[in-house]
Amino acid sequence: MKDKLRNIGPKSAAWLHQVGLRSREELVATGPVEAFMRVKRAGFRPTLNLLYALEGALQECHWQDVPLARRSELVAAAEAAIDELPPPRHAPPAGPVTTTVLTADTVAPRPDDHDPD
Repeated sequence: MKDKLRNIGPKSAAWLHQVGLRSREELVATGPVEAFMRVKRAGFRPTLNLLYALEGALQECHWQDVPLARRSELVAAAEAAIDELPPPRHAPPAGPVTTTVLTADTVAPRPDDHDPD
């Protein structure tokens, strides 16, 4: 981010830069929820603190000074946007793990484990 914004540290600034938000004007035009979602869709793992920090940066206040009612609105909007994300493209989580114990009587001998005559 070329503009130094309140609440936005180096890591958050790098994330915003990587998702195409490089100025305060671009952040204003995008809004805090969409900016948060861009970061999330890019594969980063932002916490709600980023969402509050973005709102605080736009309101020019410390992120902890964002009113609770506004924070609740932001969280609700972010959760609704997260619910609309497509499911992950990777394989579903593995099922329960089972352990199989192999013993000499349940395993065929390997070809190289034969007795020489």
